[in-house]
Amino acid sequence: MSAPHNNDEIEDAPEMLDVDDALEEVEDAEGDIAMDSDDEPEEIILQNDSIAYFDLHKDSVFTIAQHPTQPSLIATGGSEGEGEDAPGKGYVFDTSSIAGRPVLPPSYNSDPNATQQKSTELTPLFEIDGHTDSINALAFTLPRGQYLASAGMDGRLRAYQLSIDARNKATFTFVGEAQEVPEINWLLPCPSAQYPNTVALGASDGSVWVYTIDASDSSNPLQIVQSYFMHPESCTAGAWSADGTFLATVAEDSSLHVWDVWGEAAAKGLTNENGQTVVSLTGADQRFEVEGGLYSVAIDPRNAFVAVGGAGGIVKIVALPRIGNAAATQAQPQSSKQSKAKAKGGEASGSQGGAILASLQSQSDGIETLAFSPTQSLLAAGSVDGSIAIYDTARRFAVRRHIKEAHDEFSVVKVDFVQGSGDGWLLTSCGMDGVLKRWDVRGATPSGNVSSASAAGFVKEWRGHRGDGEGGGILGFVQGGSGERVITAGDDGVVLVFEA
Repeated sequence: MSAPHNNDEIEDAPEMLDVDDALEEVEDAEGDIAMDSDDEPEEIILQNDSIAYFDLHKDSVFTIAQHPTQPSLIATGGSEGEGEDAPGKGYVFDTSSIAGRPVLPPSYNSDPNATQQKSTELTPLFEIDGHTDSINALAFTLPRGQYLASAGMDGRLRAYQLSIDARNKATFTFVGEAQEVPEINWLLPCPSAQYPNTVALGASDGSVWVYTIDASDSSNPLQIVQSYFMHPESCTAGAWSADGTFLATVAEDSSLHVWDVWGEAAAKGLTNENGQTVVSLTGADQRFEVEGGLYSVAIDPRNAFVAVGGAGGIVKIVALPRIGNAAATQAQPQSSKQSKAKAKGGEASGSQGGAILASLQSQSDGIETLAFSPTQSLLAAGSVDGSIAIYDTARRFAVRRHIKEAHDEFSVVKVDFVQGSGDGWLLTSCGMDGVLKRWDVRGATPSGNVSSASAAGFVKEWRGHRGDGEGGGILGFVQGGSGERVITAGDDGVVLVFEA
């Protein structure tokens, strides 16, 4: 502040308090009055229904895989930290030694004075490293789980050989790696016993790759079986047929291709003109176009059709060729027109391969996950709007149930039917609300619309993850063959084991 220009300004200056007056305490006869506050303290109740936990991940657990013959062996993957350049990190642990009831993991800052039962903390058997970016896909190979494959946002595919000694101790040995793409989006094992230890992956550049892992070939342990380049945009999801004959993939540009990986359809003249697919549909066909792209895919257990899900809650059903009937079809006399059609491959056969059977839209937002029942004519679709729709595939894909509040308006991340029990009626789901739920979807309602959990066939729920959307949802789960034990991968960096 500048100095005053005259004495008048000095005389008019405000009177300053004396030092003694400034230190004087003034008593309030009425006592202190508390400040008004409209915000009451929020009570947060953390519920944990799990029987064990694993919390060595430093950030979100993006992926989880379960060994096909040793279901107690679990692999999880994520990143080593929160930074964008954090390296990928994964673990393998064994859940067979779980005993007792759990408490909240230390990272949950639970009340130290609360009376809690003994916790079961899981320790790693093996650490998965070598990725320079997050591990976002893992798979044990089929049918015997001889190898564990890890895929990352760094574009690397790495393979490890699993050995189990006489004491039932598992050890993992690095086999080799391949890097052909900028970023891997998904990784799936081929279920065919005829082509064991094979995996397929989809990449951010739209390409699709199929590898067979063979540790006995030290010069080329990751052998490229096929590579496909027909998706112009990022390949978002894939699904093998139950017998491993077909591989269906979808992409952000609303394209679907069903690949004849092993040439079985080509041998019977059922492929398209490109010689690689039995079905190829893109957004150029207005009947198939899904504005915003496709993000989920599943193949019916009988290989009759493929379902794809995309933006806006849209589900498309597309027929697959019937390879088993191809010989009978070829044996019948053909007219000249039929012969010409035959030359066009999949369009020619009587199998109706590539025909759009249905276009469904009972949900309001993107379809993140699709699953077929192993024994019932049911298709489940989980949406970003928090709902689950159950379609009856035997009745023109009519809506059997629409569970609108399945995950309380939080995105449904995964739905999966229990394979080994419940006669194909039991469905497990998880969402960004951090809750794991199980449903019995038998029966039907006249309207198909269900709002109450009891009417929807709600069986049980399990809590333990933070939930509430960002930073606390469940990003995936595995439930073995029987569904008696479910293990979840949390966006909060914690893996929880639930007893069903």
